[in-house]
Amino acid sequence: MTTSTFDELADLDATHHMALFGRAPVAFVRGKGTELFDTEGKRYLDFLGGLAVVSLGHSNPAITTAISQQADKLMHVSNLFYNEVQPHLAARLDALLGGGGRLFFTNSGAEANECAFKLSRRYGQRNFGQKRFHIVSMLGSFHGRTLATLAATGKPQMHETFQPVPEGFRHAHFGDIKALELAVDRRTAAVVVETVQGEGGVNVADVDYLRAVRQLCDEREVLLIIDEVQTGLGRTGAWFGFSHAGIQPDIVTLAKALGNGVPIGACWARADVAEAFALGDHGSTYAGQPLAARVALTVLEELERIDAPRLANKKGDRLRAGLVSVRGISAVRGRGLLLAAELEPGIDAKDLNLRLLTRGLVANAVTPSAIRFAPPLTVSDDEIAEAISIMAATLEEVLP
Repeated sequence: MTTSTFDELADLDATHHMALFGRAPVAFVRGKGTELFDTEGKRYLDFLGGLAVVSLGHSNPAITTAISQQADKLMHVSNLFYNEVQPHLAARLDALLGGGGRLFFTNSGAEANECAFKLSRRYGQRNFGQKRFHIVSMLGSFHGRTLATLAATGKPQMHETFQPVPEGFRHAHFGDIKALELAVDRRTAAVVVETVQGEGGVNVADVDYLRAVRQLCDEREVLLIIDEVQTGLGRTGAWFGFSHAGIQPDIVTLAKALGNGVPIGACWARADVAEAFALGDHGSTYAGQPLAARVALTVLEELERIDAPRLANKKGDRLRAGLVSVRGISAVRGRGLLLAAELEPGIDAKDLNLRLLTRGLVANAVTPSAIRFAPPLTVSDDEIAEAISIMAATLEEVLP
């Protein structure tokens, strides 16, 4: 493929691609570790990590090797047959999640949640009858953009364009156990919650709230789904966000970091819950194919080798401490290396984010007043210091 200028790429995109993304005015062509480079050769620090995806950094040598070797051996055969990688990946993930479960692999986080919702309904129907099919999720949540995961997403403004969305989805206020108690009734099959609402603004669920949710689900005989698509695999300073509360979900969904950029997701369920699915109830052409599975297996090996939770805690503490000291930031929230800097009143996060990009720092205006940071877990101390320096200098441009 020939090298293109930014203007050429932007023109091609505008002419041939559906206008669904509000893209920033930059095209990246290569990356290494925490660094990205655009069409003009300009260097950037990636403190978004592809939306918490590239936990091991860009062009990680172990992953590059795994892709090359597996592509040269076998890429795809469909799930009508076994392949030699998928069962090993399932066993590795099940062990990491505590054991005693079953996995279904997907191509994305939304598909992992679709699987979780279908399984919950199947389990509810099998054990309690046809009326046990409602899913309760939280306001401010984000679970995907398929019709079902959109219906579960706790942002009513996103539903309007696509009405009618699938029925059977209700919402409760995040962090309010009393509101959840009112929302869960005899029709409820499952409750789904994020331990940190990433797209909602990096809102952290209190551990006591998560424990209360687990207790409520037990009392009402309702399944607890934990959406770990953004928080899973070390990002929050524990292997999974729910680990901070010391609870065990019935179903867990994963994606993002699992492939470090290669599309793959997973839905894990307790064995007795997984058995609710009958042959043919669910499926996917590409899910768990050898190439993606080999990459995911390598990702897990590398995350364990570097002790990902320890790194997320250590680097997250350093980033948090630096951000707190910056003039113009009123608060920092989050866990591990999933953080949001809340800006002082009057500072527009979208405008600031574009200014950061111009200075060579990739982040995200996750709300109108907050900037999200989710760099690779392998980010260096020097890169953290550089990012904080860019943040401080950029804020000085807009502060009175």
